[in-house]
Amino acid sequence: MQLIMQNMLAKIAGVDVVGVFGETASAESFMAGHEVHLVFVDIQLPNESGIAFARRLAESGRDVHVVFVTSHKEYALEAFEVYALDYLVKPVSPERLAKTVRRAMAMQPPQDAPDGGESRPLVIQGLGGLFARSKQGGAIRWRTNKCAELFAYLLLNRGRSVSRERVIADVFAGMPEKNAVSYLNTTVYQLRKTLEPHGLKHSIRSENGGYRLELAEAEIDFIILEQRLKAFKTIDGSNLEAAREAETLYTGDLFGERAYLWSLHESERLARLNESFSLKLAAAMLRENDAASAIVLLKKLMQRNELNEEALGLLLTACAAQRDKQALEKHYGRYIGKLRKELGIGPSRELSALYADLLKRQ
Repeated sequence: MQLIMQNMLAKIAGVDVVGVFGETASAESFMAGHEVHLVFVDIQLPNESGIAFARRLAESGRDVHVVFVTSHKEYALEAFEVYALDYLVKPVSPERLAKTVRRAMAMQPPQDAPDGGESRPLVIQGLGGLFARSKQGGAIRWRTNKCAELFAYLLLNRGRSVSRERVIADVFAGMPEKNAVSYLNTTVYQLRKTLEPHGLKHSIRSENGGYRLELAEAEIDFIILEQRLKAFKTIDGSNLEAAREAETLYTGDLFGERAYLWSLHESERLARLNESFSLKLAAAMLRENDAASAIVLLKKLMQRNELNEEALGLLLTACAAQRDKQALEKHYGRYIGKLRKELGIGPSRELSALYADLLKRQ
């Protein structure tokens, strides 16, 4: 597994594997004299568990991200309690690993930033999870899950005052009113204490019976994503590389596995925005005779929505451009099977005609 991980990490731009160890004592000794930003740890290790090792790293105050790589799903909750960046279950795919590395890179200060800090006082990553880092205090450690949820909720409503009643209805739904009010008060207090070391205690404002989050000079990934994607009116050879780079900004659904009920609408909106952009990018790749890149991108879209007919049409076109009849038949057959199983219907007339035409050309 170490060899597999080394090979996959070596293919990710900007990554240097600086050490590989079979137990925690050697790893910790190495880290004492070397700069390390990201550590991949198994749960079951000789002499000490990976959980205990990660807890010690967190308590030491080291500015390092820990990612667990394990066959055991049942340790996930305990892993995140020691502030793990991510939790990968074997077998790990290159795509999933790259997403984790991009998340870590997004939280790392740029190499040329003055005083070793970020260009912005606060960097927030909401795509694929909820991670925040301040120039003043480093990574923000959420005291409780509810503390993180309240921050995420106010983040989506940033700059706007939200009434206590609405916060309770959305974030503390299902609780008796008296308990919900008490829980809200406690959570607001915990959130302010969490943000205090980062100079952000007063960013949570109480006013007119509600709460408001004020963030000056914050870098928020899903805001940047939307701005970048909407800036592309068209995609062609002149801006294709920039569009490829913009597509990588979408590192997962809004707030990732947390998937709060109140955030689902916004999560779907951002996912549709990314899907629409990716389809335009794939079409541009095909026009530029880069079918291989288009196939990679379209397969990623089909993983999210196996019944996406537009994505399938482009994927079939890309397979035909590569003269890959077997892949053409496989993708179309899989789609037809899924369509009939899930919806009990056949393909559209347009898709059937496209497939017949592409097959005939082979």
